Amino acid sequence: MIRVLLLDDHAVVRTGYRRLIDAEDDFRVVAEAATADEAYARLQVMDIDVAVVDLSLRGASGIEAIRRMLARDPRLKVLVLSMHDSPGFVTQAMRAGALGYITKSSEPAEMLDAIRAVASGRRVLSSDIAQTLATASLDGEQIMARLTPREFEVLRMAASGEPASLIASQMHLSQKTISNHLSAIRQKLDVDSDFKLLRLAMRHGLVDFAAEMQC
Repeated sequence: MIRVLLLDDHAVVRTGYRRLIDAEDDFRVVAEAATADEAYARLQVMDIDVAVVDLSLRGASGIEAIRRMLARDPRLKVLVLSMHDSPGFVTQAMRAGALGYITKSSEPAEMLDAIRAVASGRRVLSSDIAQTLATASLDGEQIMARLTPREFEVLRMAASGEPASLIASQMHLSQKTISNHLSAIRQKLDVDSDFKLLRLAMRHGLVDFAAEMQC
């Protein structure tokens, strides 16, 4: 039996995934979480084989959740199930330790097959993600690959308008550490102003202003 944790900040979405997964004889959803902190807490008290993780969460993203959960339990297998299909998100999620990455436009059967694949230790990408990575590699658009997963997360949150104090709190770091990360990010991405950094983050899909305006 493959024991699954669902990490998504929408309860309705988790309910739909739970029904789909629990209908399979070899799966059982044993835990749910809406935030990175909740997922980490569940992992401390429950035996979990596979975490199915959305990257868009309240506070720290799924990338930070992946990093923290695997630091707690290196045996855990992680499958990302996200609306984000930009190369930056995919690369950083895999660097953080995810074994698989599929988009929410994938068919239900593809998600179930992906859970089985990562549970057995196999890497898996949905066809659209594989195409996105291949195109980005050919076009030389992997600038975000210069960043570590933690730096990527700091940039994502800063570009979304969150102050350093809140970023520090959500990532369990000091404000000085966040400031140091931002300085390193500017150097690695070769930008000399916050405005240029924001434009770069927008261009590479780290900020969805359409979604921000709806909130």
